Amino acid sequence: MWSFALPRLLLVAALSLVALWPPAAASGQTASARVPDPRRLADFFDAAVPAGLRADHVPGAVVSVVGAGRTLFSKGYGLADRENGTPFDPGTSLVRIASITKLFTWTAVMQQVQRGRLDLHADVNRYLTTFRVPATYPRPVTLAQLMDHTAGFEDSAIGVGSRRKADVPPLGTYLAEHMPARIRPPGEVSAYSNHGAALAGHIVSQVSGKPYDRYVQDHILDPLGMRHSTASEPVPARLAAGLARSYDHEDGTYRRKPFVFDNLPPDGSISATADDMARFMIAHLENGPVLDGPTARLMHRRSFAADPRVDGYAHGFKEQTVNGHRVIMHDGSWEGFQSALLLVPGAGVGLFVSTNGTGGVDAVSKLIPAFFDRFLPGDRAAPSAPPGRTATPVAGFYKPARTVESTIEKVLTLTGSSRLRVEGGGRLAFKGMTWSPLAPGLYQQEGGSQRLAFVTNGAGVTYAATDGPAYELIPWWETPPVNLVVVSVFAVTALTAVLGLPSAAALRRLRGRPARTPRAWRAARLLTGLAGAAGLVFVVLFALTLTGETSILYGVPATLRALLLLPPLFLALTVAATVATAIGWRHRSVGVLARGHQVILLAGILALVWFCLHWNLLGWRFG
Repeated sequence: MWSFALPRLLLVAALSLVALWPPAAASGQTASARVPDPRRLADFFDAAVPAGLRADHVPGAVVSVVGAGRTLFSKGYGLADRENGTPFDPGTSLVRIASITKLFTWTAVMQQVQRGRLDLHADVNRYLTTFRVPATYPRPVTLAQLMDHTAGFEDSAIGVGSRRKADVPPLGTYLAEHMPARIRPPGEVSAYSNHGAALAGHIVSQVSGKPYDRYVQDHILDPLGMRHSTASEPVPARLAAGLARSYDHEDGTYRRKPFVFDNLPPDGSISATADDMARFMIAHLENGPVLDGPTARLMHRRSFAADPRVDGYAHGFKEQTVNGHRVIMHDGSWEGFQSALLLVPGAGVGLFVSTNGTGGVDAVSKLIPAFFDRFLPGDRAAPSAPPGRTATPVAGFYKPARTVESTIEKVLTLTGSSRLRVEGGGRLAFKGMTWSPLAPGLYQQEGGSQRLAFVTNGAGVTYAATDGPAYELIPWWETPPVNLVVVSVFAVTALTAVLGLPSAAALRRLRGRPARTPRAWRAARLLTGLAGAAGLVFVVLFALTLTGETSILYGVPATLRALLLLPPLFLALTVAATVATAIGWRHRSVGVLARGHQVILLAGILALVWFCLHWNLLGWRFG
């Protein structure tokens, strides 16, 4: 798997386990939940966090818990900076909260809605002055759809980061030059979009007249007293000494991750302390002071679900149902920092946790359900909502709805899709789990609590929408088995063509010596062999690249660009071989077996041509 796809996707997948965790025995529902006792919180975290850090090779972590309008607990564990031996401090150690930044962006949007400057349901092009979102579909994109990730954008990871501040373009320029393709109608299904969040932040800047980081500072951080937090990159000098470092752990050693500038700041630029994040959580749980009561309540209300019986979005907050409690949350992963923020409005409780190591994915995904089992236990009630846009289960391969169609990243469908099987008793096998029928078009995970609903759009596209991500049924020609056959057919025929390359003596004859076989036919066989050789080299090297650690965070590396010189060469040789075959075909001296063999060779080679064309491997498709 290309490493660029890991940072944000891994934590999203891991935190979906919150909904999968077997619930504790019922001891009270949301309405009767009590605010956790600070001493019990300390006992729990003092035992759970250090153990998790050791098990998952994470240098440190920081935690804050709020309830009843105040901070109940905050503490740092381990080291914020291994090289200097700096311990984590919840009041002064800044962590990069990554995509949790989006909650600040959505809060800023709601502030402008509250002031009457923005309309959640208006075409976003109303607020854009230097570029436009293309009118790919009859319905326009709205701010509400950006908040719910239902705008229908693809989500590319190419070049989303920069190494230096000087390399970061103005937000409006970057958005205009990297406008993602709209690959499905808006309002259909949630597919996480970093570009969509950045577009919303840019719109806030447009209507307020302030750059994004300045707006967040003036209208959210300062009013909440978040004095050790910033949306600016790099972190201002007054806070720089407190910035925690992040690490990767491999083969028993820690490697510091570099500071990466986010080219889409409204999607992930904020650095904050755990104590400051507690202030942000209290503001949302207590409906103030950055939003008035009606606007805050609107923001926390469900705004989209693919089916009303599964969890959805609440104006940018992701919904989860944990032990019977409705949770609105967001997670973030960047540079090795793994963070999560969860609010339980019905209990008035909030949790923020952040770790500074890539192993924090596992540490956080274990800590959160354990926290809920200890302090917010309960059972998940059977869904009572009416059926939504349900569809009959369809077996096949499903890819994440968060996908790419227009760039080279499309090929990740082959490594990221999963097979869904319909088994006896109406059960489903999908994503390594078994799902039992719960209602028409609705299934529940056996041994857990996650739900899955089938929905279909007006064009007949089928989705499997879970309490976490949604997945789209892919056509047979995009499935991994079919493409494995395509590549295998090419490999076998190409090897035959390569083994049949003319000898040196044959090449001398090709240059002018008389021979019984027509020159054009001999040229066709030579060109076919060369095309097969070029294709084989490309397939082997590209497979190694696809399964290795090739990062495109800063753009497409030179090695991958060089590798993609092979498909055009392969295509040119194939075209030349086809033309030469057509010319040589007219000569009667070419036997039936030779003709048939050449047709088979060209058919196999053309299979790879189709593969390269379909998966955007021709033409340097980088966005």
